[in-house]
Amino acid sequence: MGIDTVKMEDVAKKYVVMSGKGGVGKSTVAVNIATSLAMQGKKVGLLDVDIHGPSIPTMLGLSGEKLMSDGDRIQPRVVPGIENLQVVSIGFMLEKEDSPVIWRGPMKNGVIRQFLEEVQWGSLDFLIVDCPPGTGDEPLSVIQLLGDADGAIIVTTPQEVSRVDVSKSVNFCNQLKLPVTGIIENMSGFVCPHCATVTDVFGSGGGKKIADTYNIPLMGTIPIDPAIGESGDSGTPYVSRFADSPVSKIFETITRSLL
Repeated sequence: MGIDTVKMEDVAKKYVVMSGKGGVGKSTVAVNIATSLAMQGKKVGLLDVDIHGPSIPTMLGLSGEKLMSDGDRIQPRVVPGIENLQVVSIGFMLEKEDSPVIWRGPMKNGVIRQFLEEVQWGSLDFLIVDCPPGTGDEPLSVIQLLGDADGAIIVTTPQEVSRVDVSKSVNFCNQLKLPVTGIIENMSGFVCPHCATVTDVFGSGGGKKIADTYNIPLMGTIPIDPAIGESGDSGTPYVSRFADSPVSKIFETITRSLL
């Protein structure tokens, strides 16, 4: 591919979380997958390479934190209350939370390589990489630099416009010979908290259509729960805040398929 891969011998499994379309809740899914794995006793690294929209520090209660170095290696931040979950994000490098990142491709590629090569992750059971939407520089750099990633987890919402865009991510992975571990359909219906009626706000079945078309697993369907958004804004992962909820059990099922 014309690019030197990064060797990460101390990381057992590496998964890239992707979507061909923005606004599908990809970062929320990545945060809760990483947290769920950590809650099951695994050592997890979460790498946020959404360079222009790094939301993971906010979702994990790490807003305002900065990356530190021991002189040789970058030290990841540890999530409060979850000692076996470490995070690196471009958000930790911004002067202010609302500072824009105005970079061309080579600078993006350089910082992604730095995050993969120079971070003192230590021994990890899982590295989860949250990519920005689309099939551009960042996901391409991650996949090429890792070289031996175990798979891509692709997030969609049920409606047709999302299905078409997300299918491009499947074909992107196929062209790069990255296995697609499965599809997660997010925002899959709204369950009324008062009467338990399910309303398909964004239609239904988009994730299953992609899975059936490309013969890949549908890992899970996650309904709309207002508490998911509230948890992200408050900096406490949903699956740790509402560990016994039905949606947390769905995330647990998803992560068990990775184990």
